[in-house]
Amino acid sequence: MKKRTGAIAMIAAAARIALYSVPLENVENVTLSMSQYQVSEIPAKVVETIDGDTIKVSVNGKIETVRYILIDTPESKSPKTCVQFYAKEAFLRNSELVKGGKVTLEFEQGNTRDSYGRLLAYVYVDGVSIQGTLLQEGYARVAYIMNPPYKYLERFRKEENLAKKEKINIWSRWGFVSNWGFNGCIK
Repeated sequence: MKKRTGAIAMIAAAARIALYSVPLENVENVTLSMSQYQVSEIPAKVVETIDGDTIKVSVNGKIETVRYILIDTPESKSPKTCVQFYAKEAFLRNSELVKGGKVTLEFEQGNTRDSYGRLLAYVYVDGVSIQGTLLQEGYARVAYIMNPPYKYLERFRKEENLAKKEKINIWSRWGFVSNWGFNGCIK
């Protein structure tokens, strides 16, 4: 019990340091209490599925857009690109995964918001990683490794490699997935 209490105190101290070391512009709109950052997981209610890697949630009565950290799915709603192969399938699968069940968000130290102001989080439903599922099922690629280290990066790469090996969905089209995103559009 003493070891667990000590570990919790260390995690709380690290969370405080991380929170206060992030530039204010990255956290000024976060209305989550400090105690929620200490445990790094917070409950959320899904309001809307935006696309394959983005949802809107209600957290403490505030609506937030959440971008799934470390993954990328094909685009269907970006004004900068066409509708890409597997975008609709990724959206539908994401929507299916986040419906019902207990949704929790987990944050990385120093990576709380992206350049668009969206929360960056690991998303779970009933304890199951949405990112991990999308990677395993070939709807997503590992991407946007901006500020390492990330606690689940290696796990996500392994899940991605399973889909690559089996040539599932995005991995079934030769040349579709690149280091910079996805190549090809639905005509």
